[in-house]
Amino acid sequence: MQDSGRAPRTLDHVDQALVHALQIAPRASWARIASVLGLDAVTVARRWHRLTESGAAWISCHPAPVLAASGQGCLAFVEVDCAPDRLHPVARALATAPHVAALSHVSGDRSLHLNVMARDLAALSRWVTRGLAPLDGVLGVHTHLAGPVHTEGSRWRLRALDGQQVAQLAAAAPRTRTDTPAFTLDGLDQRLVTALSVDGRATYRALAEQCGASPDTVRRHVNRLFAADMLHARCEVARPLSEWPVAVSLWGQVPAAKLREVTHRVTGMREVRLCASVISRHNLHLVAWVRSLDDAQRFEVRLAERAPDLTVTDRAVALWSMKHSGHLLDEEGYRVGATPLALWDEEEAEPTGPVPGVAPG
Repeated sequence: MQDSGRAPRTLDHVDQALVHALQIAPRASWARIASVLGLDAVTVARRWHRLTESGAAWISCHPAPVLAASGQGCLAFVEVDCAPDRLHPVARALATAPHVAALSHVSGDRSLHLNVMARDLAALSRWVTRGLAPLDGVLGVHTHLAGPVHTEGSRWRLRALDGQQVAQLAAAAPRTRTDTPAFTLDGLDQRLVTALSVDGRATYRALAEQCGASPDTVRRHVNRLFAADMLHARCEVARPLSEWPVAVSLWGQVPAAKLREVTHRVTGMREVRLCASVISRHNLHLVAWVRSLDDAQRFEVRLAERAPDLTVTDRAVALWSMKHSGHLLDEEGYRVGATPLALWDEEEAEPTGPVPGVAPG
């Protein structure tokens, strides 16, 4: 990788290994990662700084599915129809919403696709009817409530490390403990989730300064959130650098009695980034990353072979993933900023960086 700071067009083998390492252990120390990769900590930290400065890779955190399962939130997939000349202004407005975790301009019968987190169904209804629907240019809104999330992006991996390296890093990753059940988030927990959504590697000292607590207190709260599986950290890479640049969304129907078997089969496919049950006219929603548009059709063939009880009823391709896990992306998929996630806060939050569709000043 060049030292110019410009966005790289490819990842060399060291960068791939570093990204894979951080996908396994996003908050591991540079010394731990360096020892596994056979490098020194200064080199690893410098490499990561260049990747993040160019928007080629980043680490975020987001509330995990267990939070909704414990009654502290809900997830919805929202489709928005826009007047063509108002799509960018609508997208800019939605990108600043702290509870919009993902936002894409997509092909097909809708203009925008959103992953929306809300404190509860009433908060979701208020935002859709009072915040989203009245925007100038919005022609229609379709809301699909998510049920159980069977897999999501924090489990997705590059494959640059060998088995021994993976095992060494897995030992350094936050561990879910069966003796730490889901608990009610207090104010500090909420502030920590929001801060970590912008920088998943933020130090305990930096988090303490942001959230108004001591580093030791912050450490205990963060460790407890990860132990209870209420918070997931993920290392992302700009999609053109992943060798899987095309994101395909599929909606499907599965007989209720077969849903568990089908989701088990589907989540084992490498391309699948998201698999969630849906309470809607469909009952399953998938997002897959594939190598090309041609490969999107080949993936659907493989999907039909692997899960013949799944009938795909609708499909779309992301033309521009504008926001991903709270992070703002340019048209090529590189990170340009972030909007802190806060599903319990219905107020607007200021994005940290340019908003999609707005050129830097």
